[in-house]
Amino acid sequence: MTDETPIVYVVSDSVGETAEFVVRAAASQFDGGHCDLRRVSHVQDKGVIDEVVQSAVDDNAMIAFTIVLPSLREYLMTEAQTAGLQTVDIMGPMLDAFESVVGEPPIRQAGLVHQLDEDYFRRVDAVEFAVKYDDGRDARGLERADIILVGVSRTSKTPLSMYLAHRGIRVANVPLVPEVTPPEELFHLGNPGKIIGLTIRADKLNAIRQERLKSLGLTASANYATLERILMELDYSESIMKKLKCHTIDVSDKAVEETAGLIYEYIKRKGQGA
Repeated sequence: MTDETPIVYVVSDSVGETAEFVVRAAASQFDGGHCDLRRVSHVQDKGVIDEVVQSAVDDNAMIAFTIVLPSLREYLMTEAQTAGLQTVDIMGPMLDAFESVVGEPPIRQAGLVHQLDEDYFRRVDAVEFAVKYDDGRDARGLERADIILVGVSRTSKTPLSMYLAHRGIRVANVPLVPEVTPPEELFHLGNPGKIIGLTIRADKLNAIRQERLKSLGLTASANYATLERILMELDYSESIMKKLKCHTIDVSDKAVEETAGLIYEYIKRKGQGA
């Protein structure tokens, strides 16, 4: 067993994070994962490959690479083999396997995985946003939200916020309760058209609230679930929605997914100037 720390050149026509991750994962299986990793990113010409191969020869190193452009990939493999270097083509075998299964060649465009990463991080940001600005906790988020949901309790504001967040949409929601004045910011938005009011039939809301109380071990006759209280809340929320002049959706007989689909369509129409 050698005491020398292995040197690995990570070469990529993109950032090189995929190759680095694989190299570090492999190295972790050997004596604590010690290795000297040298990343060479955004390789676009053969001259850079020549320099890397020579450096690898001088350092007695191996080369791990993720290059999707065929000409550069083949050139690197040929030059490294001529120089007697150990190489690992991290992307190549998987691309070939996909091509065999799918029946068509890959796009061969560097950096596509990072476009996917951007979408992922946008969704993560949206989920964090939905949690932070749930249930009217902080009115400062209203201006930054893509969509603001308003409605009485049990109209699925929070589930809708989270569902839409997983599509990268930043959602804040504000409960409409007669005893609590809505935040003033709600009435002075730069884009009031992003407010959506969630409405529901009184009988449906009555049934939902009674079930909610039962699940909590409380009596179904509590004021929260009485028809009188529900009618008062619905009248109040209707008055606020009229004042806001917001788009409304009746959620009475709709699943969260169905309502979210309607909201998504509304967002697309607004984006198109409809």
